[in-house]
Amino acid sequence: MDLSLFQYRLPPERIAQYPAEQRDASRLLVCDRATMRRADHVFGDLPALLRPGDLLVVNDSRVIPARLLGRVDPGGAPVELLFVRAAGPGRWEALAKPGKRCRPGAVIVFGDGQARVRVVAVTEGGRGIVEIEDGGPVREILERHGMPPLPPYIRRHQKPGQEDWERYQTVYATHEGSVAAPTAGLHFTPGLLERLEAGGVEIRALTLHVGPGTFRPIRAASVEAHRMEAEEVTVSAETSDAINRAKAEGRRVVAVGTTTCRALESASDHGGRVRPASGSTDLFIYPGYRFKVMDALLTNFHLPRSSLLLLACAFAGRELALGAYRHAVETGYRFYSYGDAMLIS
Repeated sequence: MDLSLFQYRLPPERIAQYPAEQRDASRLLVCDRATMRRADHVFGDLPALLRPGDLLVVNDSRVIPARLLGRVDPGGAPVELLFVRAAGPGRWEALAKPGKRCRPGAVIVFGDGQARVRVVAVTEGGRGIVEIEDGGPVREILERHGMPPLPPYIRRHQKPGQEDWERYQTVYATHEGSVAAPTAGLHFTPGLLERLEAGGVEIRALTLHVGPGTFRPIRAASVEAHRMEAEEVTVSAETSDAINRAKAEGRRVVAVGTTTCRALESASDHGGRVRPASGSTDLFIYPGYRFKVMDALLTNFHLPRSSLLLLACAFAGRELALGAYRHAVETGYRFYSYGDAMLIS
């Protein structure tokens, strides 16, 4: 499959640089797969758009302050590290910019110089394995010196504002581990969740820790040649039981975000029954995939030629999805992490 089929034109001014003033004031484009129709709403309309009995599944992963700006010691050359995941006691895997300054043996210091990490190895993929020089917990350095890992298309990503500490996090974030937000969930407020439950919508959570691989560009000309990086996923017995019960009763399962979708599909068997899961998934969903669990998808607007857009096209159908994207561009929707959302049913 040719990747150029998933290209669309996006004026730079459509890329949201800040979140909506209120989370649920974001716009929501509703797309119906059966009728191929679409309608413009705001996210706060969601209780009227879902049905009593629908099961809404969210990703409760919490974003860690994973981006750190440091300097090489000695010399003081600047280095940016993105801490990705634990790699053993006191060690973490990290993306380094520029990588040539982070060869094994290099020491990087943060803040006043009291926080120091040493590069002990470099993986085959070019990522550094770092450890704290004094043997302390990596989490302490992240708390003291880390920043929200905003994506680079947000112009202030090197210096996030105070609002980003709150808004680049879902209100239900619980389990720490993501280096990027599951952005479809950023539109929910506690009040909106209460309204959904009052209207008969059941809400359950799973956890998929979002890694940088989710947003890695597809370099191969052929879609099928792309490989996803594995990400940690946990689906509890309570959540899997609730999903299986909803399916058996003919109720819809609504996934909040592409990460929730991938977790659900990864945890399901060929018959669509979801099992408790604790492990990793590298599932790559693109057009031609047969969904086993989901009946509806809430998702933001994604980058052209990205694995996230391919997933949306796989669920909605390429014609409906890209037609919705063109409509969103023409009518002023805001795109990407801090942008607006779609409901595909």
